[in-house]
Amino acid sequence: MIEYIDNSFTYFQYLSLIDRLLAEDKTTGPDQSKNRVGFGRLNRARMKRLEKTLVLEEGVRSKIAALKVDWVWLVITEGWCGDAAQNIPVIEKIASANPGIETRYILRDNNPDLMEQFLTNGARSIPKLIAVDRRSGVVLGTWGSRPRAAQILHDEQKAAGVDKPLIAENIQRWYLADKGMSLQHEFADLAREWSKSVVALAA
Repeated sequence: MIEYIDNSFTYFQYLSLIDRLLAEDKTTGPDQSKNRVGFGRLNRARMKRLEKTLVLEEGVRSKIAALKVDWVWLVITEGWCGDAAQNIPVIEKIASANPGIETRYILRDNNPDLMEQFLTNGARSIPKLIAVDRRSGVVLGTWGSRPRAAQILHDEQKAAGVDKPLIAENIQRWYLADKGMSLQHEFADLAREWSKSVVALAA
């Protein structure tokens, strides 16, 4: 796991990579189709909007800030991914509440071996966050690739036979209405559970 962390990006390096590629009419990954690059542009705009408007709820901030941890949150992602665009700015904002949490970003399609270790229901779904205790190198837990309520909505519509593009549109509408609140509360709970794992490791 450490080798992947060492070869990953900071948040600002990740954004700089996306921006540089978009300036060349490209995106991350091997698929450089017009549609995929278009998704990259749309999702970068979504990230910029969230970076400007996202507010970390005070209760969540205090819970995260109170943790005595030394963690790396390694996030598997791609620049064209709609779920990544909606969730990564929230993850970054949450992590910023505690200096003991470092975020790092790594591209899925450049790291298939890592992705295969952290599938979601057998799928290479992103974003996928891997919480690592820096001192021990132990993986404390994972999250991905959507908040629970968004995943339930996705699964219900898929089971009902809704077309994939319409499902994606409805998920994006959910994100717009939710404003990152569901993910904030999920991570407040997850971080508390992960911190218990660290205590157990030290016992």
